[in-house]
Amino acid sequence: MTVVHETVPHPSLRAWAMGLMIVSSVGISFGGLVIRTIEAADVWQINFYRSVALVVMVALIMSLRHGRASVARTRGIGRPGLLAGVMLAGAGICFLQSVTNTTVANTLFMLSAIPFFTAILARIFLGERLTRATLLTMCAASVGIVVMVSGGIGAGSFYGNMMGLLTAICFSCYTIIVRRHRGIEMLPALMVSGCTIIVISLVLRWGDLAIPLGDILYCFLLGGILSGLANALFIAASKHLAAAELTLFMLLEFALGPVWVWLFIAETPTRATIAGGTIVIGSVAIRAGLELTRNRKRRKAGIQPPF
Repeated sequence: MTVVHETVPHPSLRAWAMGLMIVSSVGISFGGLVIRTIEAADVWQINFYRSVALVVMVALIMSLRHGRASVARTRGIGRPGLLAGVMLAGAGICFLQSVTNTTVANTLFMLSAIPFFTAILARIFLGERLTRATLLTMCAASVGIVVMVSGGIGAGSFYGNMMGLLTAICFSCYTIIVRRHRGIEMLPALMVSGCTIIVISLVLRWGDLAIPLGDILYCFLLGGILSGLANALFIAASKHLAAAELTLFMLLEFALGPVWVWLFIAETPTRATIAGGTIVIGSVAIRAGLELTRNRKRRKAGIQPPF
């Protein structure tokens, strides 16, 4: 892969977008803790209520942002938005199939390839090229993920491993579509994704959706707040970051997830998990720090942000 400087927006906007992605990844990293707190619901029941909450939250955000024009904005996503929603739904469904048919370590190992898949697709379809700093950060963060899951990587199920690979491919495709059509309001694509999963969940769990109220509330927290926040910030950041950079920051989710489970449920992580997570967090922190340094130098040179 050729490594050259990207054509990028003003550093202030890039730093702002990186901040959004860090907040997004930290927020969604609590998802594992919430899921571990759920007592009775199975994966399809969780996804049904989670998706209902996501659709409602996105509809509310659209209404607040665009008022009466929200319906027109929703229709305005066109085929790109529909395809993006289907890809995101596919990533969610394949992820479930992966984690229930192979080891968690195998699934995470497959997902750590997302930034690389995204970089390749972005180079082909968007003409985006990586800076050396971004490529080095991707490599370092991926090494951290490998260290985290090294003790649990095994043969697993071929089907589960392939579903993990499809998860990475689907999410990378979703990222490329959102990035390519960043001039379109893509929030409604989240409703497409949610509605797709709702329909599939209804087909598979028709007549078996009754779960405790507490579990429903946790599902609403997962879908309406954590997933809603993460995806909304992801779409906002997509306007100012290269596609591979967007997915790079997502690796924070894998690194921080075990930390919250350890702090709140006292589930002690392995040394490999701690070491690998530290590498991931450190890599992303250094990358963000470099961008902030670049931003400060531009300011000292008298180049003011465009807002």
